Amino acid sequence: MALSARASVVTEHAFGSRRQREWDELDILARRATEKGLRTLNREDVARLSPLYRDVCADLARAQAARYSAPLVDYLQSLTAAAHTVIYSAAPNRWIDGGRLLDAFAIFPRTVRAHWRAMLIAFVLFFVPFFFGLFASLHDPAFAFRIVPESQLRPLTEAYTRGFDAGREGGEGAIMAGFYVNNNVGIALRCFATGIFGGLGSAFYLVSNGLSIGAIVGYISSQGAGANIVTFIVGHGTLELGAIVIAGGAGLTLGWSIISPGDKTRLESLQAGGRDAVIIVCGAAVMLFMAAGLEAFWSGSSVSRDIKHLFGATVLFVVMAYLVFFGRNFRRVKALR
Repeated sequence: MALSARASVVTEHAFGSRRQREWDELDILARRATEKGLRTLNREDVARLSPLYRDVCADLARAQAARYSAPLVDYLQSLTAAAHTVIYSAAPNRWIDGGRLLDAFAIFPRTVRAHWRAMLIAFVLFFVPFFFGLFASLHDPAFAFRIVPESQLRPLTEAYTRGFDAGREGGEGAIMAGFYVNNNVGIALRCFATGIFGGLGSAFYLVSNGLSIGAIVGYISSQGAGANIVTFIVGHGTLELGAIVIAGGAGLTLGWSIISPGDKTRLESLQAGGRDAVIIVCGAAVMLFMAAGLEAFWSGSSVSRDIKHLFGATVLFVVMAYLVFFGRNFRRVKALR
């Protein structure tokens, strides 16, 4: 019995040592917000409050389940209560404050950047097979038939050979928008959801989709319709392909949280990784809805090729700037005010 109690004390001490830094961080933020008001915190600190609060709630549950000492449990209870008051007391007005609305738009790119390694791996897993399929099909069009059914490639080639000078008939855009949403969101969800299997499912779908899309573009280009398919893709491709890669990166993040939980249990790590992954995949879904609208009503329109290329370059610049830079300088902007 004495040995068991001693082991419990050692385990509790190790637990506290691992988590104390985040407890102290939450305590400092909660005290400052309570004493001086939430508006005195910069936006990065406000963004830190919720994940810190959720992690400390998990720590409290773990401490209670492990029957750690009363002082530790009481400390965690008081900490979670103080943080809860700070976070939820301001909740009814969170959409009224323009700064907080801006912060909501910044959560997605900040979360993507926080998992840049997973995003980089997803980018490589998608675009290396994409360019392989593209160049292999350009060199040998029969290669595409091994990846995509010929019955699918022939009608696509005929459609892109005709081009889109005549635009689309009335009502066709709405029908195609529904098709694109269903198809693209389905691809992204598979890339994300199958990440639960240690990331292997996400990797598989990223590679297979990259290879098949590259093979389609390569085959159609080999039949003389390359300029038409590029003009069609350029307007919405950044949003559509980018969203698939980002969703795949979210799936890899989910898988890695299970493989390498760090100082948390696998369940705690999955919960923490899952929260970030859901934010990422929701942002990717918005990108896909935007891409579907463009693909249905803009990409297949009779607008001139030069304008479509200029629009595509603008979309690429805006999306990259948003993902790479948006939300980075909140601290500096606040300091200058």
